[in-house]
Amino acid sequence: MKVYTTLDLEMQKAAQAALNKGLRELDKREGYRGPLRHLRPDEITSYKQEQQEKFLVNELKQGQIVEGVVEKIDHQHNWAEVWIGGKSAVLPFSEMKWARKPDPKVPYYRGDVILVRLKKPGKSPFSWVVSLEQSPEIQGALLCMEPDTGMVRAMVGGRDFTISQFNRAVQARRQPGSAFKPIIYAAALDKGMSPADVIVDAPFVSDNGEDEKVWKPRNYKGRFFGPTLLRTALAKSRNVITVKILKRIGVDYVISYARQLGIESTLNADLSLALGSSGLSLLELTRAYCVFASGGYLPQPIFVKRVVDRNGQVIEENQPTAEQVISQQTAYVMTDLLKAVVQEGTGWRIKALHRPAAGKTGTTNDLRDAWFLGYTPQLVTGVWVGYDDRTPMGKGETGSRAASPIWLYFMKEALKKMPVEDFSVPEGVVFAKIDAETGLLASPFSKKTVFQAFREGTEPHQYSPRPAAPRTGQFLLFDMEGGS
Repeated sequence: MKVYTTLDLEMQKAAQAALNKGLRELDKREGYRGPLRHLRPDEITSYKQEQQEKFLVNELKQGQIVEGVVEKIDHQHNWAEVWIGGKSAVLPFSEMKWARKPDPKVPYYRGDVILVRLKKPGKSPFSWVVSLEQSPEIQGALLCMEPDTGMVRAMVGGRDFTISQFNRAVQARRQPGSAFKPIIYAAALDKGMSPADVIVDAPFVSDNGEDEKVWKPRNYKGRFFGPTLLRTALAKSRNVITVKILKRIGVDYVISYARQLGIESTLNADLSLALGSSGLSLLELTRAYCVFASGGYLPQPIFVKRVVDRNGQVIEENQPTAEQVISQQTAYVMTDLLKAVVQEGTGWRIKALHRPAAGKTGTTNDLRDAWFLGYTPQLVTGVWVGYDDRTPMGKGETGSRAASPIWLYFMKEALKKMPVEDFSVPEGVVFAKIDAETGLLASPFSKKTVFQAFREGTEPHQYSPRPAAPRTGQFLLFDMEGGS
């Protein structure tokens, strides 16, 4: 039989390379775990013999990561001499700086077996110049779909299939953190809220009953920012404001809305849903973002186009199907808000793509999961990073730092042959220049302004007043029982 998949081979290679590059970078930030092992002097000869036989079959190539044994440390010239498959390589101290912080576990002893990357041919007496490497323990997944057709163009379910066959793109259920927030914000728009609504970012206390503990959600780094635009709350990923929005529009409503967007996993029916506390698959979340990218249509994921038997008979064939689940206007306003995440908020690294893009970071408690879900008009891609055993990642390893660079590495390659396109604006959407503090129309007194998309009829009509004038009080309407 012949099986025709939707996979694009070049994109798949780019996805694997991007994931491996990002995970290695993160792993190095976590620190060096030390040599693979240490050989006694009487073990070195037998080790060299085994390795030499192996490299007779597999020739050394530039860029390859291989094992080697340290033979000499030269502190005067700041390098180590490493034996690799019968050849001598130089490992400059500059190529292992990352391993010296914070704990210098660098290979300073003859007989240390280490991993190195063959960077370039060396000068006599060295055959290679190498850099210090180690195998990451962190895992990740990447999934790329076409928003209009649902065709899966690339899927990587883990760092190395030979080590683990578990497909983290479709089989794993991990907490999405703030990557779930766009679903709540889209639900809020369809419930009558506006990107220009001002909500108070202040301490919020939820008492879930006598048998449950009082819950006090916090923003990242524990700060509160006072009156904040809904637009800014999403761009800056403000947790407390999202909880207040969820409380206002209703948990049951948001769960029902998420089901419309293709979320099938069990969702917690409480306010923790605002912080992405319910485990989802990368496929589910990537598919949900397809709704925003495609103008409101939920595509059916397609992995296999058709299956043909030995006689040319088509046994199975899958055609793109999609159902409109939200309005084009809501989808576009959400895209405009998610473009603000890239241009003004936590997705700032994606600006390096140099083309219109929208997306959202996600980070869970104790930095156990990092996400970036993002899209252009042509492709929607989701990235997840974390440890299989849910071990916390290193300090600062948020969705922005750990996941969005992988997304960027991949999308730069995947889109390089595609034209630069912006998202098409549907009828029923208008733009207004608004005051970034008050949410009202920008006036000569506005310190900072932004252009914002609105569903026609929901845009503000009043102008921002003088700073000295009494505040309109609009934001008090949306304090949502959280304090002012």
